[in-house]
Amino acid sequence: MVFGSISYLNLLPFQLFLKRHLHSDASKMALRYKRAVPSQINASLKRREINAAFISSIESNRYRCTDLGIIANKAVQSVFVIPGDTAIDPASATSNRLATLLGLQGRVLIGDTALKYKLEGGEGVDLAKAWYEMTGLPFVFARLCHNLKRGEEIERLARTFVKTPVRIPQTTLKREARKRGITPKALLWYLEHIEYRLDYRAKRGLKRFLKKSKF
Repeated sequence: MVFGSISYLNLLPFQLFLKRHLHSDASKMALRYKRAVPSQINASLKRREINAAFISSIESNRYRCTDLGIIANKAVQSVFVIPGDTAIDPASATSNRLATLLGLQGRVLIGDTALKYKLEGGEGVDLAKAWYEMTGLPFVFARLCHNLKRGEEIERLARTFVKTPVRIPQTTLKREARKRGITPKALLWYLEHIEYRLDYRAKRGLKRFLKKSKF
């Protein structure tokens, strides 16, 4: 199985979970990765170059999906519309559409670059916060979906992950923080803004977003 992987910080807990969960060499050999930005992962799943991935929520209705996602209840701290000429982020799909739905003008900025921009004092509109202020609901940026005829393994992984406490070893914490030019404390602060289980409120938020997006 080929698993699409996005290198953004919000997926670090799941990536660590996979490494710990796949103990046997056979399991590791059966799972391969393809790394790319969200918009490229969307295209790869459609072309069946990968079998499963966290894909943009705006594309998720096309596939079989789990109740695992990248969710923000109020501010997300890594998806902004910042001052400047109106422009999309080519790495995104969902965030670009959300900015349009919210009627925001400016440049869409997502991911670790957006987080660092925020931590360095940059100003902008947090799209998840703006969505919450409009709807009172969480925003689902991505969902774990697949194109397999039988997705029992993916469903099992999703259920196990939401029951597993997130633990980031100090060596990993320091390495990932250094890679992104932020402090370990800032990394942990950011992850406090991310939720992964699609509860009933998150599903309501997703349904409303897809309806407004005419999907």
